[in-house]
Amino acid sequence: MLTFEKYVRPGSTRQAYELLQENRQATVIGGMMWLRLADRTSPLGIDLSGCGLDKIEETDDAWRIGAMVTLGQLENHERFAASTCGVFTEAVRDVVGTQFRNLATVGGSLYARMGFSDIVTALLALDTEVELEGAGTMPIIPFVERGARNDVLTHIVVRKHRYQAAFESVRNAATDFSALNAAAACWQGSWHVTVGARPKKATLVTGGERIPLRAEFSPEELSAVCELAESLDFGDDLRGTAAWRRAVAPALVRRAVERAAEKPQAEKEA
Repeated sequence: MLTFEKYVRPGSTRQAYELLQENRQATVIGGMMWLRLADRTSPLGIDLSGCGLDKIEETDDAWRIGAMVTLGQLENHERFAASTCGVFTEAVRDVVGTQFRNLATVGGSLYARMGFSDIVTALLALDTEVELEGAGTMPIIPFVERGARNDVLTHIVVRKHRYQAAFESVRNAATDFSALNAAAACWQGSWHVTVGARPKKATLVTGGERIPLRAEFSPEELSAVCELAESLDFGDDLRGTAAWRRAVAPALVRRAVERAAEKPQAEKEA
């Protein structure tokens, strides 16, 4: 059972950050859906529920999502879904159940960077940045790769584009964790493809500084990306073996890209 020697509920992210700097062993509390399962004692619990991070804001060129926004809030936000081809809704619809998604937070899911996370896989394929109290704003790729241990995640920013996007996963049961997942999103003329639940954390296969896949790809170019997915570093866990994941990943990537390519482009102004 997780216990706290002291509990505080700061009124701002700056106060939360300062408390974290004073006690590096403190635990930042979000939705508490996974964290509560830990078996340890923390000297300080910093509750972010009083920091005003539960809003979804739309600007001319982006969506700014507070870290305390629940998966359910974002899943059911029609304008956000329309502007991202529903990829986030596809990614979370099998996450445990409705009650769970109405409590688990987007920020907690992203900050933990857990290998089985469907949320990280989906957001990594979009044009996403994270805002941190302390480190400032950074692209999602280095955040997922390295994390930000002593900063407070405050917002996730998803830039608007005319996306085509889709999410695919394989599960042993309908509400189980993904045994393997993949997301594909086309924006700014190229495809960004991610693979997660390897069971290591999600990684970008194509897009960004990786090998490019043009918006109007040839069958050979798509096959080359599928081969890249097969060459990723996979591991074993109770949901699947590395060999199984290596065999399935190319087909899952192909399915995500082809299904996304069949969708009409999202309107930049949803």
